[in-house]
Amino acid sequence: MTNVRLSFHSKRLSDFDLKRIAKAEAQGFDMPVTAYLCSAFIQAHTGIGVVFDHARKTPYGRFADGHYICTSNIVRAQREGRFWVLETLNSRYVLATFRKGFGRRSLREYLKFWTELSHQPPDALQ
Repeated sequence: MTNVRLSFHSKRLSDFDLKRIAKAEAQGFDMPVTAYLCSAFIQAHTGIGVVFDHARKTPYGRFADGHYICTSNIVRAQREGRFWVLETLNSRYVLATFRKGFGRRSLREYLKFWTELSHQPPDALQ
């Protein structure tokens, strides 16, 4: 007899996660929100987290609440009110909660990377 380990790659959202999502929904945003991410962090220019209320959720479980997702490449990260918003080419994700231990740090490192990457114009052309 062999052991089989199943992994569904999903997570139950905590009461804290749901409260933060409710605050974000009550706040409102400048542009439509694609989804809310909980336990979020940034890795390799993408956002990773547990999805809630995805606009493109399918009846077959794609983008279902509680599933882990990895966004496409982040085009912009900005703060709107009390929440951070990650923009990709076609989507906007609100970071409701961060992954314990390194979620906020991953955002700071991402922002620092993009700040350092942008080139400042020279004072005078040679």
